[in-house]
Amino acid sequence: MTIIDSAQSSSSFSFPADSEIRRILSERIESHKQGVGIVVGIVGVEGRHIVAHGHFSTDDRRFVDSDTIFEIGSVTKIFTALLLADMIQRDEVKLTDPVAQYLPEKVVVPQRDGKVITLVDLATHTSGLPRMSDNFAPANPDNPYADYSVEQLYQFLSGHQLTRDIGAQWEYSNLGYGLLGHVLARRAGTDYETLVRERICAPLGMESTVITLSSEMNARLATGHNAALEAFPNWDLPTLAGAGALRSTANDLLTFLETALGIRETPLASAFTAMHVSRRSTGISDNEIGIGWGIMKSGGNELIWHNGGTGGYCSFIGFLPKMNVGVVALSNASTDVGVDDIAQHLFNPEMPLAFPSISIQ
Repeated sequence: MTIIDSAQSSSSFSFPADSEIRRILSERIESHKQGVGIVVGIVGVEGRHIVAHGHFSTDDRRFVDSDTIFEIGSVTKIFTALLLADMIQRDEVKLTDPVAQYLPEKVVVPQRDGKVITLVDLATHTSGLPRMSDNFAPANPDNPYADYSVEQLYQFLSGHQLTRDIGAQWEYSNLGYGLLGHVLARRAGTDYETLVRERICAPLGMESTVITLSSEMNARLATGHNAALEAFPNWDLPTLAGAGALRSTANDLLTFLETALGIRETPLASAFTAMHVSRRSTGISDNEIGIGWGIMKSGGNELIWHNGGTGGYCSFIGFLPKMNVGVVALSNASTDVGVDDIAQHLFNPEMPLAFPSISIQ
């Protein structure tokens, strides 16, 4: 997979014209019926701008825009990863700290062959923990994480036996990242949402990135839709918030990208840099994992990225560090096509639209 022409320099990089991006979004929504509203944000050293198309819902004909709020699903994980990187910079935790160090003594965290699960194992999806626990039995499948409790999480950990060595293999785990967010919040003596607000959103001025919506924010929340473009309930993740609970806007996520690219100065700069370092292989050709971010390599270039999905939304955030450019794509429909291909096409127009991408959501 070619991310970008290796001969192209950052000074010569250019995104497709807004009219072309708008045509792509219109085709996705009107022609392919694979969306209701989509917002694309692009950013580089010359600034940022937004291209949006579609509506808040099939019944609410307000147009989506840069300040429309979407569930961002697993894009939340890079916020959890940034919390970890920042807490390391503050000497509050270490990557090699055992997870058990930050849990109640009654919780028995699974081990294997004398090796314990550490924070870096959770952050790189190499802990050996499954995607989700075997005591996950949602009362409401349309809001599956809402009733999963801390006690259930602790019960699972205390009774689980790992089936492979810790650190030996990459396996995407919502459980693992939910656990990571949980232990970081415990270490800080607060809850996950407060920790994200105080450590990330407030310093960066990201006022619309939250879990709990105010009445004003709720009015800006686009309705989620399933693959049939029917209105779908919002998700709640009280215990595993670090895996996918955040809501945000294109404007806020472009601010996040500006910080990741070094365009915006922040005390979090060194933490962002630490996240981009490759830590483990995913076992997929040319794909590695840093602290939270996926790292897709092609020649001398890298795409740093993550995507997300809930029952009614899909999202993508990524950037090319050598080109100093980034893309955000948000949709209020959870469809088979999603928005990954749109973002990758904007980075490289030779990448076909609706091209199946490797999912890490």
